Amino acid sequence: MDRKTTGIVAYLTWIGLVIALVLGDREGAKFHINQALVIWLAGLLGFIPCIGWVWAIFCFICAVMGCISAINGEEKEVPLLGQIKLLK
Repeated sequence: MDRKTTGIVAYLTWIGLVIALVLGDREGAKFHINQALVIWLAGLLGFIPCIGWVWAIFCFICAVMGCISAINGEEKEVPLLGQIKLLK
């Protein structure tokens, strides 16, 4: 997969993130893979009742924003979570 496709697939689902990590262009789409990983891990807090649901909606909006950024070929950080770097 090329850089753009890898970035888009990473935001779609957990399976898409794994596919992007294994089969995609890791170096080219490293920014989007990292952001998708942070968003999906932060989204796990959505299982907490009430407050977690609001957080899950925020994470979903961040995933949509990140996917749109990947579609446009830009590297825009999502709010709050975009500054966290898990992959080097």
